[in-house]
Order: sequence, then C-alpha cells, then structure tokens
Amino acid sequence: MDLPPERLDRFARHIVLPELGGAGQMALTAAHVVLVGCGGIGSPVLQYLAAAGVGQLTLIDGDVVDLSNLQRQTIFAEADLGRPKAEAAALWVQRFDAALKVTPRVGTLGGDNADTLLEGATLVIDGSDNFATRLTVSDTCVRIGIPLTSAALGRFQGQVANFAGHLAEQSCYRCFVGDAFDAEDCDSCADDGVLGAMAGIVGTLAAMQAVRVLVQGAATLGDPQWGQLHLFEGLVPSLRTMRIAKDPECRGCSIAS
Repeated sequence: MDLPPERLDRFARHIVLPELGGAGQMALTAAHVVLVGCGGIGSPVLQYLAAAGVGQLTLIDGDVVDLSNLQRQTIFAEADLGRPKAEAAALWVQRFDAALKVTPRVGTLGGDNADTLLEGATLVIDGSDNFATRLTVSDTCVRIGIPLTSAALGRFQGQVANFAGHLAEQSCYRCFVGDAFDAEDCDSCADDGVLGAMAGIVGTLAAMQAVRVLVQGAATLGDPQWGQLHLFEGLVPSLRTMRIAKDPECRGCSIAS
C-alpha cells in the first residue's frame, strides 16, 4: 500500500522523523484502534490519533453530550448537546479527515458484548470512567490477544500505561488494581472535579503511548513500555514512572495463560 501524494503532504512532518518515517506512517494508516470512552480523555486521544492518520477508528460510548462536558471534552460544541457522544465524535472525525474509516458504537461495553466490540483491533485505548468497564476491557484484551493503552484522570492527577497481558511475561491492568474495584462505584469528575487542561495532557500522553504500540516493528520510535505506569501530577508538575509487576495470582492474565 502506497500513500497518495496528498496523504504524503499531510503527514510530511511524521515521515521526515527518522524514528517514524514512511514505514511508521504506513503502520498508522493500516491500524484499527478501538476507543472506549469519548469523553475527557477520549477527546484528545481521538484528535491526535486522527491527526496521525490512524486508518480505522471504532468509538464506543453510551453517554450523550452535556453542557458540563464542554469544559474539557474538546471535540464537542454546543450544537452537539444531547447527541450521543460516539456519534458526535464520529462526525468530528469525518469533518477532520474524510479518508479515515470511523464507526460509532452507541452503548456501554460489558461482558456480553466486549468480545464482539473489541475483536479485530490493533490496539484498544480505554478512557472509560468506571472500574467495572476498565476491568472488562482489560480481561477481554487478554483473552483475545489485543494490547491495551489505559488512561485515567482525576482532579490534578493522571495515569497512562500500555499493557500486554496476553503475553506470557507481561502484566495486565488487573495486575495493577486487583479485584477490589470490580464494581460500578468509583469517584467521578462530577464529584471531585477535574481541570480541563489535565484531560488534554493525559489524553495526549495516551495518544503518544498508543503510537508507540501501533508502529512497533515498523519504526524505531521506542519500545511500547509494557507495564510501565506513567503518573502525572499537574500541580507540581511532575512525571514519574513505576513498573507494574505481573501478579501470578491475577485472574485476568495469569490464570488465563
């Protein structure tokens, strides 16, 4: 597959990077990313993956656009109020780059549909807002053999990590949080608040980590950093990294393998 001249022009600043190059751009063009959650994290993730030319995007979200979202969910406008987020996000992609294939999936992801929704993805990016969904996404990625970029945000803190729990020596998201959060209840930005710019920082970092995975083997951008959790503290600001060890008792990845 060759990029036509107008696509070469569009991605010229990527292609001239020795760490990415034409091969890396082709890998992005051939990739299929499933994005779970089109909100505060999903908005900048989607903007930068679409800008990077990721060829196929599936967008999963069961919520509708609310006025309170506009403080941080930058792909939406007042005209989108009341519209399902997945559909509004897909319209944004179509306006931004008509060459990309985008599929909205309006609804929640759960144990009964997770395999179907995630099957065939090159990478899943999880920006959802509850642990039940996050753990279902992680367990499903392990089971069907898809890498996962996980990103979370609250107040002035954010965290991003790439997981490959389907690989024998690698940890998964459940290794990080365990089983204690297998429930719908968790803190929300409605309760605790969140600085809008933090969503941009965390979502953009997630997009960067996703690109690492997508170009693996085609470019020298760097290793995917499996199991390395990057913690960003916005008030300082500071960034620190911790390694998530594989839990031999993890029922998500260890028992499955």
